Amino acid sequence: MNVTGKVFKYGDNVDTDVIIPARYLNSSDPKELALHCMEDIDKEFVNNVKTGDIIVATKNFGCGSSREHAPISIKACGVSCVIADTFARIFYRNSINIGLPIMECPEAAYAINAGDEVTIDFDSGIITDVTTGQSFKGQPFPEFMQKIINSDGLMNYIKNK
Repeated sequence: MNVTGKVFKYGDNVDTDVIIPARYLNSSDPKELALHCMEDIDKEFVNNVKTGDIIVATKNFGCGSSREHAPISIKACGVSCVIADTFARIFYRNSINIGLPIMECPEAAYAINAGDEVTIDFDSGIITDVTTGQSFKGQPFPEFMQKIINSDGLMNYIKNK
């Protein structure tokens, strides 16, 4: 499976409080959460993000509280993948569980710039910055994780089995 999108770029330690601020956690509706995604770090994100776009960040993306609302809000905005140098472990697990593809690739995380167009091949792990022509080798998803993501999350995967 391949995805292509425009990049929104962030730095180190983007925590779950800026991905989806706590003041909006009274809702678990993905559409409602999407309206406030990234607003404390990037006020224009929700106005500019389009289906298929990609978030790129550096170290420790998704740190902070273990709220599942954070990857839900990102996915509900239409983001097709998050690429980072490293992810907080609970964010990583929550993302896969809800069917949000994420990839660790330090080289891509630092080389790709905001606004670049990027293509990701989930089967091979190849990340291509179409804007610059650079390619990077990310960690491809193991087959069982691909099945969870393709099923739109762990619960749907289990239901379909």
